[in-house]
Amino acid sequence: MKTVNHWIGGKTVEGASGNWGPVTDPATGEVTTEVALASVEEVDAAVAAAKEAYATWGTSSLAQRTAVLFRYRALLDARRDDIAALITAEHGKVHSDALGEVARGLEIVELACGITTQLKGELSTQVSNRVDVASIRQPLGVVAGITPFNFPAMVPMWMFPLAVACGNTFVLKPSEKDPSAANLLAELAAEAGLPDGVLNVVHGDKVAVDALLAHPDVAAVSFVGSTPIARYIHTTASANGKRVQALGGAKNHMLVLPDADLDAAADAAVSAAYGSAGERCMAISAVVAVGHIADELVEKIRERAEKIKIGPGNDPTSEMGPLITKAHRDKVASYVTGAAAQGADVVLDGTGHTVDGFEDGHWIGLSLLDKVSTDSDAYRDEIFGPVLCVLRTETYEEGLELINASPFGNGTAVFTRDGGAARRFQLEVQAGMVGVNVPIPVPVGYHSFGGWKDSLFGDHHIYGNDGVHFYTRGKVVTTRWPDPSEGHLGVDLGFPRNH
Repeated sequence: MKTVNHWIGGKTVEGASGNWGPVTDPATGEVTTEVALASVEEVDAAVAAAKEAYATWGTSSLAQRTAVLFRYRALLDARRDDIAALITAEHGKVHSDALGEVARGLEIVELACGITTQLKGELSTQVSNRVDVASIRQPLGVVAGITPFNFPAMVPMWMFPLAVACGNTFVLKPSEKDPSAANLLAELAAEAGLPDGVLNVVHGDKVAVDALLAHPDVAAVSFVGSTPIARYIHTTASANGKRVQALGGAKNHMLVLPDADLDAAADAAVSAAYGSAGERCMAISAVVAVGHIADELVEKIRERAEKIKIGPGNDPTSEMGPLITKAHRDKVASYVTGAAAQGADVVLDGTGHTVDGFEDGHWIGLSLLDKVSTDSDAYRDEIFGPVLCVLRTETYEEGLELINASPFGNGTAVFTRDGGAARRFQLEVQAGMVGVNVPIPVPVGYHSFGGWKDSLFGDHHIYGNDGVHFYTRGKVVTTRWPDPSEGHLGVDLGFPRNH
């Protein structure tokens, strides 16, 4: 059986804890790989390697860093199919979706290649007689990233390329459910010339996570995952004096106004709700239909959803793959089987779906629930699967109030032909990312990604300008050089004379 070990100090390090976790092919249900689960001592070794590397990497030139990143970008581009194949084998998403994940991660590598512009400081000359003031940004030191199973390549690339471009060294703890992509990313970074110890990968469970959160040599922690764990990460790491960005869960709404193009809205709802089997924090999981359009919109969504082909991710004809684990599949199904008792109309029930020849896979079909109430389990919880809820309101104001009452504030969208209504929505809705006739408003790499309310813990969003600020700290330098023609000026206990 294949084994996945740690990557520490520029080389593969075999797991020494004696603990291993199973990695399953979601399409077959078969355990194909074992992943080493790190002990506290193994986490310490990774942090030590990163700390040693920081002594030279933290003072390296911007030219040296960007040269490595440009070579890294080229290697990732050349190997994108190999990375996508690992994602499909362990996560289950279809190959085209996995390729899309790699492409979105590459955006942040490209941003990191231009770090010379992002790290430019500011200078004010002659603020007082022969006094200049400069603002600069410097790296933090050793930083860590803890990433989820649903994007095993993209989310790590949202973190470490910017972190190392800023001069930090990095310890990555990826999901133990699909760990292989992270190792390949690290190996390619080494091939690109990233010095040993600048990027390290330790696999593990809560033991490894807690070791990183408590380690005195880790200056900052980035996290993407569920809201309960994000809250725990933020509380624990902050208590240990670390800078934290912890991105949590979501219940993303799509408000469809009566004037919307319903065909476009239905296409968008199906793509955003069921893509990647709904296992993404930017999935649309609640459509809010305003006014008389609800029946027609639900029917259009149903017609499209019934045509989606579900199958193994390595089958080019598959449009949606299985869920990550059997336990998660069963949990998602429970929201559908219990929906009718909580007042919903079950328009589509995908809980009985199977795929011929792959009966042991973690399969579930597409489910569509109409007339869902805001106090039902299917609405309140982040399901993280291919289940779309439809809620109905009579007015825009009622729809907006419903959305803003959610404890989540990750992403949202409005579908309308009315520019005034769209402008009002983007200003009034309480969410960090807004789409106007765009169902999944994930920002491009040079704008930052992040939500509001229970979808984000910490002050910084991820990547973009916020990412650069998160991985650096500001310093202001005030300088005075006496003119060679002047002698000693004497003691002055007053404030500097700036005016």
